[in-house]
Amino acid sequence: MNKCELFEKCGFFSRYRKTSNVACRGFIALYCKGPKLNECKRKEYMQQHGQPPEDNMLPNGYLTSK
Repeated sequence: MNKCELFEKCGFFSRYRKTSNVACRGFIALYCKGPKLNECKRKEYMQQHGQPPEDNMLPNGYLTSK
């Protein structure tokens, strides 16, 4: 299984890995472990800013409520 190299350090993954929320589980399946691995806006943010984004930033770049 492919997975993001930031997988273990990702605030989004840490926050939502055990959730039953279908949308969040879908993001994890697509971005953290799936075909959109290299399209993750969280990863892009980290590369541009040298630090992780807020934990409530979704892999598609949108923010959830805290």
